[in-house]
Amino acid sequence: MLRSPSPSTIANSGLCVGCGSCAQRMRWDRNGFLKPVPSAERLKDFVRICPFSASASNEDVIAAERFPDAVAIDKRIGRFEAAYVGHAVESPFRRDGSSGGLTSWVAAELLRTGRVDGIAHVAPVDPSSGAFFAYRISRTLDELSAGAKSRYYPVELSQVLAEIRSTPGRYAIVGIPCFIKAIHLLRRADPLIFERVTHTLGLFCGHMKSAAMVESFAWQLGTELSRVNALDYRKKDERRPANWYRVQLDLRDGDSAEQDWWHLADGDWGAGFFQSPACNWCDDVVAETADISFGDAWVEPYSSDGRGTNVVIVRSKELQAVIEKARAEGRLTLEAVDADFIAQTQAAGLRHRRDGLAYRLSWRRGRLVPPKRVRASTNLPLRRKLVYRLRSAIAHWSLPVFRLARMLRSPGIYTCWARAMLRLYQSLTWSRGRLGGFFDSLFPRPEI
Repeated sequence: MLRSPSPSTIANSGLCVGCGSCAQRMRWDRNGFLKPVPSAERLKDFVRICPFSASASNEDVIAAERFPDAVAIDKRIGRFEAAYVGHAVESPFRRDGSSGGLTSWVAAELLRTGRVDGIAHVAPVDPSSGAFFAYRISRTLDELSAGAKSRYYPVELSQVLAEIRSTPGRYAIVGIPCFIKAIHLLRRADPLIFERVTHTLGLFCGHMKSAAMVESFAWQLGTELSRVNALDYRKKDERRPANWYRVQLDLRDGDSAEQDWWHLADGDWGAGFFQSPACNWCDDVVAETADISFGDAWVEPYSSDGRGTNVVIVRSKELQAVIEKARAEGRLTLEAVDADFIAQTQAAGLRHRRDGLAYRLSWRRGRLVPPKRVRASTNLPLRRKLVYRLRSAIAHWSLPVFRLARMLRSPGIYTCWARAMLRLYQSLTWSRGRLGGFFDSLFPRPEI
């Protein structure tokens, strides 16, 4: 196995997640993902700071270094001080967020109390820049509020890391698990980043999506990407369950278009359309190396509450004190929960990143892959194996099929293919229609 890969080796193997921690500059590839432009200055540290490098420490090692005295350790969600379910009471955090508003509340509290001078987070940008979202550093509460809500879009850290290096201060970074891992690997290698990045706020993650998904949504909503000025992946409506995702596109002429995800050909998240290839080889759902992590409470009665509800895992004793103080003051409504509750809210993601990863590792023998905390295994029911095979096939083939449809200016090539794949996938997972009944007659239907 190759132990010291270069950025191009990682990228060509499908393991580059595009975090930007290794690069001074990033560029878009043909599939709508961000990839590093290698520089000689960064190559010497690459094998230590790439989150998917075979030489990088895994999440257990990093978390043990950062939280050696953790109250609890759980193999599903890592080390932690406490866990909660609830939401922000203070306005406008819950109203403006996709979920319970707690990510923005904690970020704002760090700024308000002077614990940090800036928050690196994702916010909308002018599409004329070549993207719809990007990382930026907010230094005021008003700037921070513009970054609320979920963004299922490729972003990277290189520019905000350059700003952190050039501007003294204390910074917090908000990110998905692999980005937070990359930051902690970088903090080991770069004393300046170690000194200045003082807090990390993690986001639970299913997988990353290609920028092409926005164009696909535009096609299916009867418009073109060039007409889209902004988008909301999860338009909030308190009258509807929180897990009824609805996308809204704001168009340049002032009109808008919107649709529920389940009416879209590629709107079933679990099917894997436009998934980053690197996400097949990740085993961290809940950002185990972050000081605090946030997700959605995907269990009843919370998933039906359209106002949104978070689950929170606190690992930093400092932030545990901040949370408990605000809870006592009535600024947060939080109920303490255990690891089983957190795992239940993320059950599908954990199965995919543990049982599914073990099965996927059995396909990749002899190829470059970072050390994982699960071992390769084929010990799964046949129907589960079919599901994981189909998810990987959809993730892989959605990209070239989409490119073909774009090249021929025929969106129907992609949408017809996607609907066919979605029917097959849902027949395996939902037991829908005749095909689903056929699969039921052949194979028991396990949890997917």
